[in-house]
Amino acid sequence: MHTLGAVQAQDYAGAKWALAQRLGEVTDADLDRDFNAGKLLRTHVLRPTWHFVAPEDIRWLLDLTGPRVSQKMANYNRLQELDAAVFSRGNAVLGAALKGGAHLTRKELAGVLQGAGIATSELRLAFLVMRAELDAVICSGPRRGRQFTYALLEERAPRARTLTREQALAELVRRYFTSHGPAQLKDFAWWSGLTIADARAGLEMVNGDLVSEVIAGQPHWLAPSSKPPAATLNVAHLLPNYDEYTVAYRDHDAIFDRTRIPLSSVLANVLIIDGQVRGGWRRTLAKGEVVAEMNLPQPLTAPEREALEAAAGRYGRFLGMPVRLLS
Repeated sequence: MHTLGAVQAQDYAGAKWALAQRLGEVTDADLDRDFNAGKLLRTHVLRPTWHFVAPEDIRWLLDLTGPRVSQKMANYNRLQELDAAVFSRGNAVLGAALKGGAHLTRKELAGVLQGAGIATSELRLAFLVMRAELDAVICSGPRRGRQFTYALLEERAPRARTLTREQALAELVRRYFTSHGPAQLKDFAWWSGLTIADARAGLEMVNGDLVSEVIAGQPHWLAPSSKPPAATLNVAHLLPNYDEYTVAYRDHDAIFDRTRIPLSSVLANVLIIDGQVRGGWRRTLAKGEVVAEMNLPQPLTAPEREALEAAAGRYGRFLGMPVRLLS
């Protein structure tokens, strides 16, 4: 988590599986415990969507990217008659309601706001809560059953670091290219939600920590310690929707064939074999098992099918129940 900086997480279940594939032998239950304990936070940061972040990083990340996300939301906010005064009042009301270790669901937050005379239609409530997240007032609390709760950020992450904007920009650029490289400047700008000008400025600050390579005629950056993996064949991964491998780049040409697989597929659950998108999959919970229904434009070879079954086995160990492939 620390190396990645942030992991897109509007699909909570999928985002946990995304983390697990990078952390090793952790289970779904392990990550639920970490989330409930506040070792892993979920909030709006970077682009206007939820991300998992480490508690120690949440403040400097929000200080850096929160204003940019708020700027992108300006037109939507105006349509809901939400201005600076309403947001300021909403933040104060929510902060007071959560003070002292309270953890409230979204529905309970709506009741608090309504009690203070602040209207909360469905969209209005979403934007009020998002703004409180972006302004570092609230963040995720422990789940209550299957419901998500919110907590006061200063109580949930009391040791969160603060950095100057320049320090934060340099840190985010360094982490992105270290964990996602080789990648282009436009990839970082897309992933972070910051401008190309910010991306260039951040790269200048950490240029000595990265190396540049020209790939397909375009400059890419990566950590100097990054080495191409040893040549392997038939290694498969069942990636969740919005996985960093697919969603964190503007340019996807290196990982899939547009003539066989639509671009929209990179936002869905995908099967990766030897680094390439080979198709999609859909998860269905059944009695005592998970069914992974495969959508494959081309049949797999016998070794590729064996690799897929191994990937399904890893997913089953993570969930603590068998995974049955259906194709």
